[in-house]
Amino acid sequence: MRLISALLVLGTAVALLVSGCGGGTSSSNGGVGGKITLVAYSTPKEAYEGVIPAFQKTAAGKGVSFEQSYGASGEQSRAVEAGLPASVVAFSLAPDVDRLVKAGLVSSDWNSDAYHGMVTDSVVVFVVRKGNPKGIHTWDDLVKPDIQVITPNPFTSGGARWNLMAAYGAQLELGKTPDQALAFLGEVLKHTAVQDKSARDALQTFVGGKGDVMLAYENEAITAQQKGEDVDYVVPDQTILIENPVAVTSDGGESAKAFVDYLRTPPAQKIFGEKGYRPVVKSVLDTFQFPQPSGLFTIDKVGGWDEVMTKFFDRDNGLVARMEQGLGVSTDSG
Repeated sequence: MRLISALLVLGTAVALLVSGCGGGTSSSNGGVGGKITLVAYSTPKEAYEGVIPAFQKTAAGKGVSFEQSYGASGEQSRAVEAGLPASVVAFSLAPDVDRLVKAGLVSSDWNSDAYHGMVTDSVVVFVVRKGNPKGIHTWDDLVKPDIQVITPNPFTSGGARWNLMAAYGAQLELGKTPDQALAFLGEVLKHTAVQDKSARDALQTFVGGKGDVMLAYENEAITAQQKGEDVDYVVPDQTILIENPVAVTSDGGESAKAFVDYLRTPPAQKIFGEKGYRPVVKSVLDTFQFPQPSGLFTIDKVGGWDEVMTKFFDRDNGLVARMEQGLGVSTDSG
C-alpha cells in the first residue's frame, strides 16, 4: 500500500511537471529524436531548465523531448520501483539508485564511470535569516535553547539524510565519541520544528518564516538567493561532501545515454555550477570560487551508505528512526 500511495502521489506530480509528449521511454535511434523521461529529486529543477535546452541544441539532443518529475528523492526512487516510467533518474544519494539496481531497473555497473555515477557535488550548509540575527556559525549554535531548526524528514528526503549525517559526522570531526555524536544528533532533532517531505518543501517552509536555521544543500541556499529570498548561509568548518548520482534505467535508450553523457560535459557542468552545484568535472569546478571547508568529510567518515542506511535509517530499528518515533515524527516512507 505504501508503494501504491507513493505512485499515486508522484503520478500527480508528473502530470503537473510534464513537458514534451510521447511515451515513457527514450529513443534507441542513435540519439536523434525520441523522448527522455527524467525522474529527479526536488532541488535541481532550475538547473535542468538550463541543461535540457542546451542538450537539445546538440546533435545528440536534436528532436529529443522531455518529461520531467521532481520530488523527494526517496519517494521518487520508490515510485520508479513501483512502476513510474523513467528513462533517466537523478537522485540525492546513491542508495536511491541502488534500490533500482535491486529491482532490475538500473544496471549494476551504473557507477563504474570516471565520476562514479555522480553528476554534481554540494555540501551541507546552514541557511539563516538575512544578516544572521541569531549569530549561527557552528553546529553547537543549532542546539541553543531559543533556536528552531528546519530539515526535511529523512524517511522521504535524501537531503535530510545528508543533513543528519553531516551533523553526526561533524561531531566526530570535532573529536567527539560516536555516543556523543549520536546524542548531539538527537538534540538537533529535538530542536527541529518542521520536517517536510523534501528539501524544496523545507526551503518553502523556511522562507515562509518558520525556523531560525535550515540545514540544506549549498545549492539550495544559492537558489534561494538567486530568487531574491532574504536569506544568507553559513558553510560550517565541519561538513559533508554531498554526491548526487544519475543513471540510465533499463527503459532508457541511446538518447537517454547521450543525455547522461552530456551532463558531464563542460557546458552542462557550467550550468550546474551557475545554479550553485559543485561540478564533478575538475576543470569546470576550478572556474568557480566555492569555499573549501577545513573539516570536509565524505559519507565514508560515518561508515558508508550501506552501513548508514541500516544503522541509522532502517525504518523500524535504525537509530534515527527510534529518535523520530520518540518525537512523534513519522518514519513511514510513503
